[in-house]
Amino acid sequence: MGRLPPLFVERLREIFSDSTSSKIISGLRVNRRTTFRVNTLKATPEHVEESLRKGGIKFATLRFPPNAYFLNGSSLRNLQENEVYREGKIYVQSLSSMVPPLVLNPRRGEKVLDLGAAPGSKTTQMCAMMENEGEIVAIEKNKIRFYRLKANLSRQGCTMVRPVLRDGTILPASYKGYFDKVLLDAPCSGEGTFLESDPSSYAYWSIGKIHHWSWVQKRLFRAAYYALRRGGTLVYSTCTISPEENELVVAWALSQFRDLEMIPIDVSMFRGARIKLLRGLRSVYGEKLPEEVSMAVRIIPDEFWEGFFIARFVKI
Repeated sequence: MGRLPPLFVERLREIFSDSTSSKIISGLRVNRRTTFRVNTLKATPEHVEESLRKGGIKFATLRFPPNAYFLNGSSLRNLQENEVYREGKIYVQSLSSMVPPLVLNPRRGEKVLDLGAAPGSKTTQMCAMMENEGEIVAIEKNKIRFYRLKANLSRQGCTMVRPVLRDGTILPASYKGYFDKVLLDAPCSGEGTFLESDPSSYAYWSIGKIHHWSWVQKRLFRAAYYALRRGGTLVYSTCTISPEENELVVAWALSQFRDLEMIPIDVSMFRGARIKLLRGLRSVYGEKLPEEVSMAVRIIPDEFWEGFFIARFVKI
């Protein structure tokens, strides 16, 4: 059994109320369920459910996100041996990871930029949402992760996605103002994915890493902003808890880009879900933040959900 880094726990106690920090810590101490969604490009929920039942896979449905399930007595290996997995009719993905594409809400025929796309969970989800009609440019910097992205796109049948191997902070001039929507699911310190029972999940955590990723996130955000057309929507998300990578990045963006406005996330979309939500913090370390930052949403980790942060903007 591992132990969460003491400094990490101390920071949680400093940043959040006693009640919220206790919930976060408790959520990082339980093992998470294996969750997956139907790839509607290749199958219907009814087909997937029938195949899983025939294969003896025990599962249960969720009211949110749509077409999502969790294993309820079967192992991931059992699932991977089923034809729906082998043929790309489902995608194993955390529930929290499914939320940013739903907030962005890409539609058929739109032009979408996915910055930091590998391994392709959100890219393939958006492709299915768009019914393979339109254009998604999926950027990935790491060569190994890029080829994993390409393999997942192929298996999921995403023919309208153009994967690009390059640094997302340096985009071609032709991308300026080109995209209707941009998803920036930024690389981060991953605090929301920590599992106390798995020391490898937090072995490399440090304050230095948080500041490094905050710097990277701001560079990616600048690229995302310039790639977005007027009237377009940008969603920023991370799988971490630290405000340096979340609220403080949002506050920085609002001060840098005066024609960027935050749009509140409609929490009614989560109705019926087993989920704990927290609005964006209005102050951090005694520093007051713009009121709009509270329009963001933080998902508190638990048995079903990883810790996540999501903010939505429009370029006016």
